[in-house]
Amino acid sequence: MEESPKILYSCYAHISRDGEQFIPNHVFSYIVSGSQEMQVGDQNFHFKAGDFRFFRKNQLCRFEKQPPPGGEFISVSIEMDQDTLRSFSAEHNLHMTNAYTGENTLLLQPKPLLTNYIDSLRPYLHHTGKLNKLLTTLKVKECIMLLLETNPALQDALFDFSEPGKINLEAYMNQNYKFNVDINRFAYLTGRSLATFKRDFEKIFHIPPNRWLQQKRLDDAYYLIKEKKRKSSEVYLEVGFKDFSHFSFAFKKAFGIAPSRLTSQPVDKRF
Repeated sequence: MEESPKILYSCYAHISRDGEQFIPNHVFSYIVSGSQEMQVGDQNFHFKAGDFRFFRKNQLCRFEKQPPPGGEFISVSIEMDQDTLRSFSAEHNLHMTNAYTGENTLLLQPKPLLTNYIDSLRPYLHHTGKLNKLLTTLKVKECIMLLLETNPALQDALFDFSEPGKINLEAYMNQNYKFNVDINRFAYLTGRSLATFKRDFEKIFHIPPNRWLQQKRLDDAYYLIKEKKRKSSEVYLEVGFKDFSHFSFAFKKAFGIAPSRLTSQPVDKRF
């Protein structure tokens, strides 16, 4: 399936807790105004207006966009899809030479080339119609060239077209279970087919992955509500649930009490 390059413009007048997402392609992004709290993998970041960022593909992230007082959160993001990168690689004979060893999330230096590039995008960001695909592709390729010019080490990241390699499943799941993605995504990110992922998972944890994920997330929620006195309406997204009603139902089934009543009554934890 052919991918399409994307130039994305975000504008929010209120705090936007967009939850989480999978970053399938490399992204170059600039914050025009406001700030953004992000968790990418096991790292936490605070980005502010004027920050240029690079996010490597195949990462899980959670984020919150915060507008400035009386203003709007505004950001511009350029997603570098694999088709465009392969085309650029062939056109310019640029390839990965070594395995990339740099950071997967980078705060880039605000060099004039990058600032001027963002300025060149402004006429298109408020365009009411659909952007011409050829024009979008050219601007994405310009972004790739500027990243290589200002950050040469990114060549090994940008032109790495390999699939994720097989990694330590136990360590990865214990680090990333709070991200609410399906097990197909976890299988891909740990370098396994779905069948191999399920088989390896049960060998390690002695329980099916979906059941393990729910138990881990409920345990975390129990601790945060009971011991840290957090509200159930605040923690369900944090521990990996997308829907509050589903979280409440699963919690009550596991512990015999609604999460909203946990702090007021003693409970015997059970599954």
